[in-house]
Amino acid sequence: MSTDMGQLADQIAQGIKDAMRAKDRDRLAALRDIKSKLMLEATKDGAGDDVDDATTLAILSKLLKQRNETAALYTEQGRADLAAEESAQAAVIQAFLPAALSEAEIEAKVNAIVAETGASSMADMGRVMTLATAAMAGQADGKVISGFVRKALIS
Repeated sequence: MSTDMGQLADQIAQGIKDAMRAKDRDRLAALRDIKSKLMLEATKDGAGDDVDDATTLAILSKLLKQRNETAALYTEQGRADLAAEESAQAAVIQAFLPAALSEAEIEAKVNAIVAETGASSMADMGRVMTLATAAMAGQADGKVISGFVRKALIS
């Protein structure tokens, strides 16, 4: 990555150093995984040398969702030890994400975007979803946003 990487990427790099000094294995493993995903994104064909904060938020959201799903799966299978490890890593990832929006806040933002764009039918869903997911990056799950967009366009 180049030296002008996003602020979040800088925080993650600093977090790796701090976790190494503190010998915090769980935190270090989670942060190294984040950094590897960011480096993969930065070296993709057509990508620049660095990853902006919006892309970093998207990657963090994806990793958090994966960790939570894996922890739930381990819990179902009676593997509390592995579930605890995944949950600990999810908590580390969550610390880099902005606070999640409540359903009422998501609905209000979606309704504002629908009003702003003049969207009136399901044919406008793609346009509204693009704006809504960008506006709420890292703060709301895409499925939840989609549900509110669908509801707003049907009514």
